[in-house]
Amino acid sequence: MHAKRLTIATSFIVALTLQAFSVAAASTEDLASRVDRLVEKAMLDSQTPAISVGIARAGEIVLARGYGLSDVENRVAATENTVYRIGSVTKQFTAAAILLLVEDGKLSLDDDLSSLLPDYPTHGETITVNRLLNHTNGIKGYTEMPEFWKRGREDLGHEDMMKLFGEEPLEFSPGERWQYSNSAYYLLGVIIEERSGKSYTDFLEERIFEPLGLEQSWYLDNAPIVPNRASGYEVRNGEVVNDDPLSMRLPYSAGSLGSSVVDLLAWQRALRDGRVVSDESYRRMITPGQSNDGKTLTYGYGLSVSSFHGRAKIGHGGGINGFRSQISWYLDDDPASDITVVVLCNAGSANAGRLESAIARAALGIPEKVIDEVELQPGELQQYAGTYDPGRSWIHVVLVDGELRLFGQRLRATGNHVFYPEGDNYQSITFELEGDRAVALRIEREGQSTIAQRLAIDKPATR
Repeated sequence: MHAKRLTIATSFIVALTLQAFSVAAASTEDLASRVDRLVEKAMLDSQTPAISVGIARAGEIVLARGYGLSDVENRVAATENTVYRIGSVTKQFTAAAILLLVEDGKLSLDDDLSSLLPDYPTHGETITVNRLLNHTNGIKGYTEMPEFWKRGREDLGHEDMMKLFGEEPLEFSPGERWQYSNSAYYLLGVIIEERSGKSYTDFLEERIFEPLGLEQSWYLDNAPIVPNRASGYEVRNGEVVNDDPLSMRLPYSAGSLGSSVVDLLAWQRALRDGRVVSDESYRRMITPGQSNDGKTLTYGYGLSVSSFHGRAKIGHGGGINGFRSQISWYLDDDPASDITVVVLCNAGSANAGRLESAIARAALGIPEKVIDEVELQPGELQQYAGTYDPGRSWIHVVLVDGELRLFGQRLRATGNHVFYPEGDNYQSITFELEGDRAVALRIEREGQSTIAQRLAIDKPATR
């Protein structure tokens, strides 16, 4: 076991030292006040017990603080040092680990999965490491499988996990299109172990966490004592409850890490400064991949790439039982104007991505968008209701009490078949109609879009 795992007292001293970052200028004081208001509203709207926020400008932390309770039952206050599960934010660490092995000469991005893991079924297709990293592999995501959730508390090993999703036929030929797959990133973790001769946990400790001094970053298994660990919650029937347990062997290299906003800001700065992987490898991480037909995607290696009010936005969100997370950085022609924002929440009801975008707009001085809603009658709204299939999990648009709803949120009409969810002025839902009936929808946010075709027959809410 590494020394970090035994030095709880040392971590406590570090926590005292970093208990609160003081603001450096009046503009930062104003930003802190705006962040306070944004977080307070987000916590009230989603009944989230705790949120921690970190903001860096040109790599230097200008704000890092916690709000609410990281442990409701024991009344423990959240701070900038609170350790949250970060879910799929894990993927950028996994991608970096793969690229380290490429730099070590132990792996190639063009290596075929069948040569790396001979016992894994590839169904006669060539699936490269590159296709695993950018989600163009066609492998069925295990979190989309009901069978997986039935076994969510079991400590399944690699053999059982790979059998669970490996026997499923590919959803499409590798490179044909993009589709998010936790299974692909699980396989990347197994490849890291096979090619490094170390466990995934030890590899990250030795090559990333320890060299960068990330004392609050962990493979966040259930058993170890972790200083400042947050508890995870969910809202059911209007009440905050402890979320369901999950074996942390299962998310593995797709989503089992935990960290604090302070460590994630340090991680992002190290990644951009070339202290994690080479400049060339970092460019690969933030360069959108392509499908076989030459279409440019909005995903690199473990990182999404989009646009945000004229800036390039790079980042990733995460969701896992009881937690939501988002880290994003916004690039400018002047590096001194680059900012990074981290939001970590300890409730599944939270929307970390939406809050992070609002904080980024506050930090960048971008005014909030105003939506002018138009009134539509229930008969007009009915033409949009239905079940839509984006190729992963069905999207249900329903008419309830005269209101159109998507994912439980009321949709506000703005004309020309365009809608915005209640409380979110930056995600648009545009319907395509044939006659008096919608046949497809497109969900857009910050340069990323999802297109879904309407099914001929509406399906139940589970798949």
